[in-house]
Amino acid sequence: MTSDSPAHATTLDRRAFRQALGAFATGVTIVTTRNAVGQDVGLTANSFNSVSLDPPMILWSLARSSLSLPAFQENGCFAVHVLSADQEDLSHRFAARGTEKFAGLQYARGQGGVPLLDGCSARFECRRALVHDGGDHVIFVGEVLAFEDFARPALLFHAGRYALAVGKAPPAAPEPGDVSEPDSSFSRDFLLYLLGRSRFQMMHGLRPVLDRHGLGESEWLVLSLLGVADNRTIADLDRLLWYTGTRITYERVAVLASAGFVHLEGGHDPEARVQLTGHGRSVILEFVTAAKALEAHAERNLGPGETQMLKHILRKVIADTDPGMPPLQTPPRSLED
Repeated sequence: MTSDSPAHATTLDRRAFRQALGAFATGVTIVTTRNAVGQDVGLTANSFNSVSLDPPMILWSLARSSLSLPAFQENGCFAVHVLSADQEDLSHRFAARGTEKFAGLQYARGQGGVPLLDGCSARFECRRALVHDGGDHVIFVGEVLAFEDFARPALLFHAGRYALAVGKAPPAAPEPGDVSEPDSSFSRDFLLYLLGRSRFQMMHGLRPVLDRHGLGESEWLVLSLLGVADNRTIADLDRLLWYTGTRITYERVAVLASAGFVHLEGGHDPEARVQLTGHGRSVILEFVTAAKALEAHAERNLGPGETQMLKHILRKVIADTDPGMPPLQTPPRSLED
């Protein structure tokens, strides 16, 4: 006798099953309560879901092997915190066993003395309504007594990794005076075009500040690096700025020194050291202020999650296209050669 029914769960590959479940993106929560002796208890969970709007009810599940299970069975109240995109570290903290999870945190008290954490995307204070057997997990159903929506982008979990939620943008409207493009791989969706154009437009906003001090983009990058960590060698500056398409030579730094932006210590050598002058530091402050204003302007239509996602993607592009260390520049020839 044959059957088309699926195999029983015990015959499934547990690792493959878990991986398949990971295809479903979920939010990340921290669930808190207080045990019978007054100790605060909390853990990270992504098994949160809504059950009913009227009455308002939610559920989440906890492994039977969890050391926190008795506390949630003892206390009739708990709170579910939907984590925001910048709370990944907090998620890690509450996912670990045997740590002082609440140490150093500021929190309020809710129903049943349950700790209420700050900075989350949303928070639900619940009274335990039902408890169900869920195999190797216990399912807690809670009646929502109070909630707060803080309208922060939420942290996601997908395929075993943390993720960020980014809304899909509608198709872009044609630009004024737009002309049709040829059907080719090079278009306005070409990554190099998008990166190049965004860089040009942001630098264009910084150009008046550079012109006011008679500086080019390369000189600005040198001063910016020195503003982060002073007293670098010319070779250090060259290695760092090579990735921006700029080579730093003794002659280029000497021009900055003659204009009073830096001190140059040492002979005509890549190991000569460069330090900012007082004038250079004041100019750097002006650059930083202008650059931060430009960055804020560029991000004005992005949510916090989209900003983090953009930076994350750019870091991945940089890592995946890294050509390695720059080639050494030819050392200066001595007068005896």
